[in-house]
Amino acid sequence: MKIIEKYFSDFTEKQLQQFDALKSLYEEWNQKINVISRKDIDHFYEHHVLHSLSIATQFNFPDEYQIMDLGSGGGFPGIPLAIFFPNVHFHLVDSINKKLKVVEAVVETIDLRNVTVQHTRAEDIKDKKFDVVVSRAVAPLKDLWYWSNPLLKKKPVDQPKKITGLICLKGGDLSKEIHESGLRPRVWEISKIFDEEFFKEKYILSIS
Repeated sequence: MKIIEKYFSDFTEKQLQQFDALKSLYEEWNQKINVISRKDIDHFYEHHVLHSLSIATQFNFPDEYQIMDLGSGGGFPGIPLAIFFPNVHFHLVDSINKKLKVVEAVVETIDLRNVTVQHTRAEDIKDKKFDVVVSRAVAPLKDLWYWSNPLLKKKPVDQPKKITGLICLKGGDLSKEIHESGLRPRVWEISKIFDEEFFKEKYILSIS
């Protein structure tokens, strides 16, 4: 938890309790279902929670926003962001149901009321639209955009600064991946936001 408080303050008592409860919950569930790699669990707050919250350093989502976490897996970045933005709704989607069972249990245990969960593939969602889609290291950028673009609400002409689009967390040399996507994402180096060694060659990408 200390590493979260190193970079963020002004949490409510409930938010602090929710963040604090996460590690023991994931440790407990990890013994039943391998949601997080064993080597990562020792660095849980840095590798999972803080990494997810890097998005919150660059984007301030308005209240009532609808955000989808595409390929949420064990709930990242969706759950940390949902704690951070309690008045924003997060819809966590994954095609692997057993991981979503963990997400549902965590959400219920920490009383996270702004999260819904759906066992499906993004391309099968036909009845919902979102302001933003977030994702963490799920697939190549061109695929993420192909899946998320049809699910995004159109940006109102009279609100040019409104945040809409895809925001994803990625690592490594992205030049080939970006070139093959044909897209021109905005890119932030997370190592310039958080000075831990883990964030070297990790990035936030945004396509609006």
